Amino acid sequence: MYYSTTYPSPVGKITLASDGDNLTGLWLEGQKYYGGTISGEMIEQNTIPVFDAAKKWLDKYFAGDKPAISELPLAPVGGTFRQNVWKILCQIPYGKVITYGDIAKKMAVKMNKPNMSSQAVGGAVGHNPISIIIPCHRVVGSNGSLTGYAGGIHTKVKLLELEGVDMTKLFIPNC
Repeated sequence: MYYSTTYPSPVGKITLASDGDNLTGLWLEGQKYYGGTISGEMIEQNTIPVFDAAKKWLDKYFAGDKPAISELPLAPVGGTFRQNVWKILCQIPYGKVITYGDIAKKMAVKMNKPNMSSQAVGGAVGHNPISIIIPCHRVVGSNGSLTGYAGGIHTKVKLLELEGVDMTKLFIPNC
């Protein structure tokens, strides 16, 4: 059984999901793959302690503080490859970015392979079910392009600007 609640944020309405103990989802309204990792129905329930903790975390984040990911019990649903990519995302420092290629290199080492596809990494990053907290918005293309944010490129820009990322070498690609 999964539970949900909403949180009004500066980047739009956010839906939080929980298994009752852990945070299992955080999606922006209209986000690609919204609720995609939750099997079955989510029952609205606003009184779950992990929701209170997540809302306090988000309050701090949107106030410009740097809350630690470790403050929250996270349980994103996904296979081993995706879980490993999401763990790498959790290591990206606040206010910094990393490329899909950099993550692919880390995954290749972890999997004892000579190389790894940046596209495979991109798929895992894009399916991150706990946006913002697991900071997939901090991943950019190797040339500085701001691509592939399921919550929308303009939201990605707002989050990076909130964190004080140097945006001078980053750009929104022409589609």
